Amino acid sequence: MSISRRLLLSLPALLAMPAIARADAALDAAMAERSIGSPDAKVVATEWFSLGCPHCAHFELAFLPQIRKDLIETGKLRIIFRDFPLDDLSVTAAMVARSLPADRYLPFIEALFASQNRWAYAQNIDNVAEIGKMAALAGLSNDSFKAVVANGALRKAIVSGRDEAIDTYKVDSTPSFILNGPKAKNRKEVGAQTPDALARVVSELGG
Repeated sequence: MSISRRLLLSLPALLAMPAIARADAALDAAMAERSIGSPDAKVVATEWFSLGCPHCAHFELAFLPQIRKDLIETGKLRIIFRDFPLDDLSVTAAMVARSLPADRYLPFIEALFASQNRWAYAQNIDNVAEIGKMAALAGLSNDSFKAVVANGALRKAIVSGRDEAIDTYKVDSTPSFILNGPKAKNRKEVGAQTPDALARVVSELGG
């Protein structure tokens, strides 16, 4: 086979490589760590949560502001946010949240939790479209929103992360927290942790 013919046959693969690379980079960016707190914090809590979970919403809206003030801003605790969607709609919401720029991630999930009754539990509506309306307010165009919802690789990555939490840490409800500190590793706490309860755990772990 001539060199020119070999090049011609390989052209589709060559043309596809930049698109594949872009897709991989976008997936890596979407699945990159989302966290709050100092990288040097002695105690790190990984929160496994579902955006459609009322208990997760309660933790985020009622308890996290005080936890940020008492534990995170003082450098004692860092929280890593990880998805543990309990239903398909929560998978979709997580996909959209992770597709936003990192600095818009936490404000968006806070907005989703605050309006959970509207997009997750209201009857006789298009629930995905309701998420789309909120995504538009966060700066995601309608075309981009449709592309995110159709992104099978991102959906698979989020579900795989949930399965990993089940297999590795025996997570079976939300919110669940896996905490690591100088005095203990992989301590599991289940439920919406109050500021006082989480402060005790942080202290016991050496924070």
